[in-house]
Amino acid sequence: MEEAPKRIVVAINPAAAFGSKGSVGPAVVGALRARGHDVTSLSEANFSRLLEVTTAALADPPDALVVVGGDGMVGFGVNLTAQTGIPLGIVPSGTGNDMARGLQIPIDDTEAAIVRLVAALELPPRTIDAGLITRSDGSIRWFACVLSGGFDAKVNERANQMRRPKGKSRYIVALMRELVTLAPIRYGLELDGVRSSQDAILVAVGNNVSFGGGMRVAPDARLDDGLFDVVTLDPVDRRQLLRIFPSVFSGTHIRDPRVRVRRAARVRIAAAGVVAYADGERVGELPLDIQVVPGALTILA
Repeated sequence: MEEAPKRIVVAINPAAAFGSKGSVGPAVVGALRARGHDVTSLSEANFSRLLEVTTAALADPPDALVVVGGDGMVGFGVNLTAQTGIPLGIVPSGTGNDMARGLQIPIDDTEAAIVRLVAALELPPRTIDAGLITRSDGSIRWFACVLSGGFDAKVNERANQMRRPKGKSRYIVALMRELVTLAPIRYGLELDGVRSSQDAILVAVGNNVSFGGGMRVAPDARLDDGLFDVVTLDPVDRRQLLRIFPSVFSGTHIRDPRVRVRRAARVRIAAAGVVAYADGERVGELPLDIQVVPGALTILA
């Protein structure tokens, strides 16, 4: 017996991967319509406008929201669907695509990712955890992948403030500039009610395995275990950091005694003058309170 057509909202970031993947969104919409689904396609040059029209489209809950883009678009979808029961589908077309990696969605083969999405619509969706961030002003934000605050976030912050160069090279320039002023940060941590303080180069809170386009910062993290993997790197100098850095892509950095991994369901991170990022997007300055919400997301994967 054939599955009944579904009503699907597709939100597309036309600027994903610096605009080089503009054909992916129309391909997703075409494939879904070819299967007989009722598709509402949304694409706006202004991100705020895209949020506005997508929110309106979800007011009468559809059978699924599909996001086309990178981890920023995943975060967009997560914040619209967490705890709503609306299944979230992902077709990666960004530069990082770390959430898709963790869900084993093909990241380098658009056609295969679309085939996977179409097939997933005919199967029971998967339920995974999400992280709920509470800022000091009481506002909240959801994330699904990794929240980080430290050296890596400083690189992101600097890159976002730079006008040149364009493209990925901007992050390399930002990285080199931040290395010049590399210094430990004094953190206050609270993990499931246990308080501590330590000097570290960064703190990463992983619901998923990787961030930054395949850096497996929390290689043993699971999306459905009800816990974060909290990763810290003890103080190192520039030379030591550059030695450790390549091993993050394989996840073997956690063998280094200066890297600590602890698990917790509730985390509070405090530090002066440090901005945190989650799912590739700026969250805000520390302190932040973060908790796992088991089963908050329904995923087509």
